[in-house]
This record gives sequence, structure tokens and C-alpha cells, in this order.
Amino acid sequence: MKVLGATADLPEQAYRRDMDVTRRAALAGLVGGGLALAAVPAAAARTAAALTLEQQVGQLLAAGVPFGDIATAGALVTDHHVGTVFWAGRSDAGVRGLAADNAAVQRRCTTAATGGVLAFTALDQEGGQVQSLRGPGVSDIPSALEQGRSATAVVEQRAATWSRQLRQAGFTMNLAPVTDVVPYALRRTNVPIGRYDRELGYTGEAVAAATAAWVRGSRASRVEPVLKHFPGLGRVTADTDTTYGVHDDGTPRTSGTLTPWRAPLAAGAGAVMVSSAIYDLIDPTVQAFRSPVVVGGFLRRDLGFRGVVMTDDVGRAAAVRYVPVPDRAVQHVEAGGDLVLTVVPDQVPVMADALMSLARRSSTFQRYVRASAARVLALKAREGLA
Repeated sequence: MKVLGATADLPEQAYRRDMDVTRRAALAGLVGGGLALAAVPAAAARTAAALTLEQQVGQLLAAGVPFGDIATAGALVTDHHVGTVFWAGRSDAGVRGLAADNAAVQRRCTTAATGGVLAFTALDQEGGQVQSLRGPGVSDIPSALEQGRSATAVVEQRAATWSRQLRQAGFTMNLAPVTDVVPYALRRTNVPIGRYDRELGYTGEAVAAATAAWVRGSRASRVEPVLKHFPGLGRVTADTDTTYGVHDDGTPRTSGTLTPWRAPLAAGAGAVMVSSAIYDLIDPTVQAFRSPVVVGGFLRRDLGFRGVVMTDDVGRAAAVRYVPVPDRAVQHVEAGGDLVLTVVPDQVPVMADALMSLARRSSTFQRYVRASAARVLALKAREGLA
């Protein structure tokens, strides 16, 4: 595990070279978005085709806004066709307070704004130190490590209860559970996960069982879970949110790496968040979320995943400091991804313009955009949002 330094570690020339290699590989259809075009459900493909290009692009954007900022959230949906609103920060408003806010967002999803497709309303509600919503009607959730010590039936039942509370508050997506495996020996030196007890266990088998139970419980309460952070942050020593150049030099592209991911996907998880670290043994050139090797090759081809692939926050994260804002969105879609999360609302129009501009110039990229929008719509259809 290594952490690189500042700007000198990624000079503009080297960045441009990596970007060009990524783009050529993706647009050639080697491992990029085209890999999953045939797997898009027909009904979702028809719905996507009925949307304007601007509305299709909007389905690929997840805009993070502070809890309670209805004005900003509504404007992003109305003006930029945003299809996912992520409430960032912390709130003690409880079920009733957030139900009103989420209902206000859904009222903005008009025919003109989103083609009448309702929004994913999302938050981080893992438990322990990562619990965004508290207050009346919301349980105090223990850490993931404590959750994972229970029998799988208990994990499932508790996840169903917590997710039912979220659904009552108007939430339809939860960026949880954490599917990263932190080896026991690294439990305190692993800054993003282990230090805060965010892991459900210390082995792939334990995490797989607990995560699958978590997924079943969440889906039973009609809240879409998002597995994170593929292919795993359990071996890094720095946090991609706060550190530039986070590398994992111990995770290979092997079937063993996929152990914790197979069971929850089989249990019905339809969304996976890809990390912003660089994986030296998989693709040492770019962050995972913009790597065709990680997304199109490892996740989609090797694991056979045909659901929604989203980024971690690529708005403020230090890991993407030197990646131009437009490229954070474009390269994720080129790599085979679908949903781009930024907690900087001002970046949304920049990303939207970049996606639309390339789609208008490239028929191949336009197909990627439509296929990605269709995958998002297929996932929404499970919850009656599309």
C-alpha cells in the first residue's frame, strides 16, 4: 500500500497520456460500456430511448446537496434533469422531516424535467459513525463490525427495519453496505474502513454472508442498496476523500478478490460503487472508477455484473484533484460505468455539458449514454420510480 505525494506525481503530460489510453480502449469497445449494451432490459431501453439526450444524461448524474437544501435540489432536477439526489451531511430531522423534503424532490420530476421518471433519493446510512439520518422514528444503528457479529437472519431482519424507516422518510437508495474486506492485521491502519469499524467482517466469506443478508433486508423494504467500494478499500492506508494518490498494491484481478461481492449480487443488489483508489495489480494507470479494466473488465466481464455502476464522490475527493471535472464523468461512462456522484452542485452542469457534447460528436458514446441511462431506469423500475 502506498500513498503518493502532490502535483508532481501526476504531471499534466502523464495524465493526458493515461486519459487518451483509457478513452481509446473504451471507445474501441474492448472493455467499456459497449460490453453490456446487449444486456439492457428491453423495457428500460425503450424508456431511455423516449427521453431526450439531456434527460438521459440527467439520469447519469447523482447530485449531492446538504440536507434541507430543497431549493438547490429542486433546481438541479428542473434545470439539469438530475435523476438522483444524494442528501449529504447529517440530519436530526427524523422520518417526517425528510419525508417532506424527499416528496418535494419527487414533485420536481415532471415530464419536462425527467420525462416523468422519479428520482433516486439517497443517503449514507451504514451505521456506527456513518449514519447520516437520526431523529424521531430512526433507529440508532450499530457499527457494521458489530452488525456482522450477529447471525445472518438477525442482520437481515435489522437491515429490513432500518430500511423500512428510510423508505418511510422517502428514501429509495442507500449507499450501503460496505463490502470491503479489511484483514484483521490491518484493522487499525486501514484508515477509510477499519479505523471506523465500517467492515462487516475480516474475511471474504464473513463479509459475503453478512452483506447478502443486508441486501435482502434492504430490498425487502424497497430501498436499493449500493455495495461499496469495488474492488475494495480494505488494504489501503489512506482515505481517497482526503488523500491524493491512494494506491492498493495487494489486490489482484483474481476470483478470490470477488468472494465478498458474489453473494450480495446474487441476493439482488443492483448497484455497485467503484472506488477512487488505484489498483496496481489490476490497472496501475488510473483510478478504478475511470478504468475500463476495473469497470468493464473486472466488474462487468469477470463478475458478470449488469446493474448500475456508480462512482464514489468525485466532487471534493482529494483522489481526483488533478482530474478535470468533465473527465470525471465522461471517463466513468467510457469505462463502463453509469452514475456519477458529486457533492459539489456547481459541477453538475459542467459534467452534463461534457457528457452531452461527446455524445453529440460520437455515436458510440451516445450508445453508451443511452445504455447507462437504461440500466439506471431498470433499477428504478424495481422500486416503481420509472
